[in-house]
Amino acid sequence: MNKYMIKAAVGAMALLAGAQALAYDFTSATLQSLGQSKFRLLGEDVSSTLSYKPMIPAADLGITGFDVGVSFGGTKIANRDAMKDAAGGASVPSVLPNVALRVHKGLPFNLNVGASYTNVPGTPLSALGGELRWAVLPGGALMPAVSARVSAASSTGVDQLKMKSTGFDVSVSKGFTLLTPYLGIGRVQSKVSAPQTNLATEKIGQTKYFGGVNANLGLMNLAIEGDRTGKASTYSLKLGVRF
Repeated sequence: MNKYMIKAAVGAMALLAGAQALAYDFTSATLQSLGQSKFRLLGEDVSSTLSYKPMIPAADLGITGFDVGVSFGGTKIANRDAMKDAAGGASVPSVLPNVALRVHKGLPFNLNVGASYTNVPGTPLSALGGELRWAVLPGGALMPAVSARVSAASSTGVDQLKMKSTGFDVSVSKGFTLLTPYLGIGRVQSKVSAPQTNLATEKIGQTKYFGGVNANLGLMNLAIEGDRTGKASTYSLKLGVRF
């Protein structure tokens, strides 16, 4: 497992490094040229990419618990042509890389809070996200953990393209010594707008499925997660500490 995770981390870093050469941006003119139907397709991919990703098991962290890390990943978008047109014909990869700083903290009453800052390398497109999670079942040696989460995310960095999303999901996890696999299902509701154009704001609802495994190795905590939001899939690896 350790060897696999290290290879995945190296691959993710190489993907992000290569993405720096593929710089592109969105302008009011290129967004206006999409028309309403293609703008909605763009909005679906932006929502799938930047909406909140948990990257943590369902178990309660406890009052003194922390989970802090940096994640590297990529989103295989479903509407690449719309993204290319929005970027003025620039070379847009079929897998959008992303890097994120993530932090989670345990609170009393089995509550947990989390926050993230995500950037799409090669673009100014970023997002701030957060969550409030309640461990309905906090988990233990014999019992799985079950959590309910509300989350939100908002894009930053591009004035011409705005995305705001809210989400709700339920997840379950079970620890086995060093490894804790987890699964979840939920819904993401997003509003995507281009304020400096005549395009109408798109309201987009997408079903969300996700699953992953967390490996607590003492001095280092690793997590791998796959997320399917709408028609786009995101795969991420997180490195950090958990205590």
